[in-house]
Amino acid sequence: MTAQQGLRRKAHFLGTKIKSLRKRNNLTLEDLSVRCVQIDAQAGPSVSYLSMIENGKRVPSERLLEIIAEIFQKDTNWFFDEALDDEAIDTAPAAAVRGMPLEPGFLFSESLLQLAIPELLAQTGTTGRQFAHLLIRAHQEQNHNRFPDIERAAERIGHKQFPMHVEDVVAISKRLGIEIHWFDNKTFKDRGDTTQPVNMLVRSFFDAPNKIYVNRILEDNPARLKFNLANHVAHMILHDGDGARQPLVSGGRITGRRNETDSLNVDAKDILYAWRDFECSYFAAALLAPKTPFRQFLARNSYAITCGDKVELTNTLVMRRMTSVSPYRHWHYFDAYPPGHLRAVYRGNGIPLPWGNMRLVSDPCQHWAVFRMLNSRSTKPSAQISVLRSGDDKRLYCCESVRSRDAAGNPHVLCAGVDLAPALQSQNIDPAKTIDIIEASCNKGGGSAPIPAEARRQLASIGKILNIGWIGEGAERDAMIICQRSSNCPRDKHCLGKAPPKLKPQIDRIREAVLAG
Repeated sequence: MTAQQGLRRKAHFLGTKIKSLRKRNNLTLEDLSVRCVQIDAQAGPSVSYLSMIENGKRVPSERLLEIIAEIFQKDTNWFFDEALDDEAIDTAPAAAVRGMPLEPGFLFSESLLQLAIPELLAQTGTTGRQFAHLLIRAHQEQNHNRFPDIERAAERIGHKQFPMHVEDVVAISKRLGIEIHWFDNKTFKDRGDTTQPVNMLVRSFFDAPNKIYVNRILEDNPARLKFNLANHVAHMILHDGDGARQPLVSGGRITGRRNETDSLNVDAKDILYAWRDFECSYFAAALLAPKTPFRQFLARNSYAITCGDKVELTNTLVMRRMTSVSPYRHWHYFDAYPPGHLRAVYRGNGIPLPWGNMRLVSDPCQHWAVFRMLNSRSTKPSAQISVLRSGDDKRLYCCESVRSRDAAGNPHVLCAGVDLAPALQSQNIDPAKTIDIIEASCNKGGGSAPIPAEARRQLASIGKILNIGWIGEGAERDAMIICQRSSNCPRDKHCLGKAPPKLKPQIDRIREAVLAG
C-alpha cells in the first residue's frame, strides 16, 4: 500500500468514526463545530471542514482530534483502531408517559366521551381550561415538545435572528400593522383558589383587529416585555388577530380548580383559549430563541437555566425551550409554586410524579429538588442527582433548580432535568448497575450520600458528552433517594421514621380467607 493510499484509508476510518459518533449523539455539523470552538477557538473547525473530514477528504490535526475525543469522551487511540462499535448508540427518545388500553373500547368512543367529559369536569370541580392543560401536556409529551410547523412560522417572521431585542420585536409588530398602547395597572391580591392570597398582574392583552395593550410595569423588564409582544405577534400570525384569547397575566389561581361560587357549566371557549395560549407561547419562544442559534447558545453556556440573562430571555423561556431544541430528548421540567403546586409540567422522559397541576398530595416526598428549593431562600441555581423508586422501577435523574419570582412578585421554582439512563446506555454502561451503586451509597447515608467514585466518573463523562454542565456539578454533591409518596418511602431507613403497614383491601382479605377455607 502506498503512503497516499494509507493516508486515504486513515482519513476514511477517522471520518467514518467521527460521523458515527456525531450522528449517534444526535448532533448536527453545526453543533459539533460549536462544541469544538467552545473548547479551543483557534483549533475549532468550520462546518465545511468538518464535513470534508467526515467524508474522508481531510485528515484532522492532532489537536482537533484531541478536541473531538474530549467532546465524546474517547481515547484518541480509539479513532485509529479501524473498528466500528457493534451497536449503534440509541438516540431514539424513550417513551414518555404511557397510556393504558381501556376496555371495553366502545365506552371510550368519541361520542360517549363528548357526553361524559363535561359531566366529569362539573362533578370534580375541574375547569375546562385545566382539563385542556392536561390534554396539551399529553400532546407535548407525545411529540417531545417539538412542533416544527410553529417553528417554521416563527422563523419566517424573525429570520432566525438571535439575540432579538425589544426594538426588533417592536419593528416586527409595526411591520404587521400592530399598534402598541400602554396602560398603568399595579399588582393586586387575587382571591385565588388556595388558603393564601396570591399576587396577580395583568401584563398585556390583544384588542382585535390590531392593537396590543401592555402594562407599563414591563418597560423595566426587557425579557418579559419581549415575550409579551412576541406572544401577541403570534396571535396575529397564527389566528389573524381575531382577538379570541385571554389577557396574559401572572399570578392568580394556582391549581385552576373551580370555586364553589363559579358556574358548574364548562365553557368551550376555555379549551380553545388554552390551546391558543400554548400555540402563541411556543411561537413566541421560537421567535425569540430560534432553534439552531439558540441550541448553539445553550451549548456555549452548558445548558444553564439562568443563561438567558445574557440575552434578555426569562428563565422560564430558557427552561421550556431547552426541551425543544436539545439534541438529547429525555427531559422534564416543572414550574412550582408554594407549597407544591405545579403551574407547568413536562415529562418527556416519563418521570413519575407524586403530584400534578390539578392537586397537591398530602404526603409528597420532600427530597425532590423542587420541593427543597421551594423551602430555600437562595436565588442561585442548584443541581441534584436523584434515584427515583417507583415500585420495582428505578430511575436516575439530574436536574437544575432555581428560585425566582414571577412578574406579579410571587416566589416560584423552575426546575429542568434529564433522565441519565439513556445517556449511560448509549456509552455501553449498564444503567441498572450505576443506579444500584448510587442507591446503596445513599442508603448507607440514611437516604443521601456522596456518589461513589466510579459512578461519579461515569456521570461526569456523560455531562461532558451532553454538554450539560450541571450534571457534573450534581455528581460532586450528595445524591438523594426520592419517591412519589412519603408513605411509600423506599429508603432502608424510612424518612418518616417508621413505614406505615401496607394492608391489602378488606375485600381482598375476605376473599383470600374464604378460599383458604
